[in-house]
Amino acid sequence: SRQDTKLVYLARHGQTGLNAGGYIRGRANPPLDETGLAEARALAAFLATKQPVAVISSPLQRAVETARFVAQSVEVTPTIDERFNDRDYGQWTGRSEVEVIEQWGSIDMAPGVESASAVLSRVRPALDDVADAAVGPVVIVTHDAVIRPLIMALVPTITDLQEPTGCWNRLVRSNGLWTVRATGQKPETEPHDPSPR
Repeated sequence: SRQDTKLVYLARHGQTGLNAGGYIRGRANPPLDETGLAEARALAAFLATKQPVAVISSPLQRAVETARFVAQSVEVTPTIDERFNDRDYGQWTGRSEVEVIEQWGSIDMAPGVESASAVLSRVRPALDDVADAAVGPVVIVTHDAVIRPLIMALVPTITDLQEPTGCWNRLVRSNGLWTVRATGQKPETEPHDPSPR
């Protein structure tokens, strides 16, 4: 029921060559690069400690690959939910972000780009559906252009949101109300030796 407390880890996939190059990704489907694979492994190692009972992914390869690492770490089968797909940038997919911004003033203004409100209208109900079905912590692996409007809709006071590749956000739904407990957190990709203070 909606009275229960539900815990969702909203994660961004690992890096691809398009992220590194400053190109608009959208529905383009590049694989994770070496950095992205390391990020996915680090994310999986961290999220495994939270013992998720379900791992849900965008249909795009970079999210599916990241979700697979997380799912394997806790021995669950990942599932795909089309509603968590990246924003559709239409004809601007694969183009340089800088070029599109120079031409149109912002990516939002470029013709044929899926609006942030359209993204939200498919993702917001999907998030509640996931929480409704959850019997324990859940991980959703999706995209920057999905995570940011979703978190800003849930918590309007958050305006500047950094969502690096391979990061996680912690969302809690209690009595039907969502709170955001952590944003843009990135696990260590390399084991590190903290120097003594």
